[in-house]
Amino acid sequence: MKFLDECKIYLRSGDGGAGAVAFRREKFLEFGGPAGGNGGKGGDIVVEAVEGLNTLIDYRYQQHFKAAKGDHGRGSDMSGAAADDLVLRVPVGTQVLAEDKETLLLDLTEAGQRVVLLKGGDGGFGNSHFKSSTNRAPRHATPGWPGEERWVWLRLKLIADAGLVGLPNAGKSTFLAAVSAAQPKIADYPFTTLTPNLGVVAVGEKSFVLADIPGLIEGASEGAGLGTRFLGHIERCGVLLHLVDATQDDVATAYRTVRAELEAYGHGLAEKPEILALNKTDAVPEEDLEVQAGFLAEASGGKTVHRLSGATGQGVRPVLFALLEQVEAFRAAERKAAAAPEEPPAPESWTPQ
Repeated sequence: MKFLDECKIYLRSGDGGAGAVAFRREKFLEFGGPAGGNGGKGGDIVVEAVEGLNTLIDYRYQQHFKAAKGDHGRGSDMSGAAADDLVLRVPVGTQVLAEDKETLLLDLTEAGQRVVLLKGGDGGFGNSHFKSSTNRAPRHATPGWPGEERWVWLRLKLIADAGLVGLPNAGKSTFLAAVSAAQPKIADYPFTTLTPNLGVVAVGEKSFVLADIPGLIEGASEGAGLGTRFLGHIERCGVLLHLVDATQDDVATAYRTVRAELEAYGHGLAEKPEILALNKTDAVPEEDLEVQAGFLAEASGGKTVHRLSGATGQGVRPVLFALLEQVEAFRAAERKAAAAPEEPPAPESWTPQ
């Protein structure tokens, strides 16, 4: 299945059914009169977040979605049937943005969230609605109200607890495959991941979700390489694991390159907690590894530099425990923020006129 994390679609809710003009004329009923029923309500456009989806590919080949119209009213005071709602099922983590691609309309972060995005039009009134003591035989009805329509953008931001960043070929996919059941493409020749991958990492009895995104290169914020379009998938992460290839000549420049692109992208990525690690240590002599770690520590401002090898598993467990510690702190902060009562608005100051 192809990965698609952004698309533009057209939505229109259903029009309401028209009211009916009818009169009761039955042989054995003493009193006749208006008997036109009301029209039915048009279908709503509903967006629902569901589990088991991780791409928006369903909206790649169909971009227009229109809910059904309500049925018209009928005689004998029969109202038209309301139309069924049109439900758009999207992955958890999907955002719905207005056509300007900036105004956020919905942010579906939990499975089962179900929001009416566009309401269907109400049905029109039949002529029986207008009867009164002074208008005993009304001969008019109203049409149904039109539905709503708009173009929207769907943007998927994967839900992950931790994110992997680094230059291409830093060993991010190998690390993800080593610590989870994910099966990203890995090989013994240089290439870059083209789409994000997710894996569930088990650490003892606890677990967290780790996201691997395509590698960044210098100028990514200006569109070089794959650009920064996939960085949105780690905006929700609580911690970043920055992998640096220990086999390259200048690890300090590699580190600064990625940090510069994170800062240029914004959205708080540069401020997230970062765990720094030299990868592929199995391919570097110990004395050279000490030198590389020193350069990297200096470039990062004195951060702790972990050493690991995703291929052999050496040094992986301490990094996972460090990630889990940051993930649990992030989850606790989110729970605290969700449980905190909203502060009432400050009263407006009064001044005599």
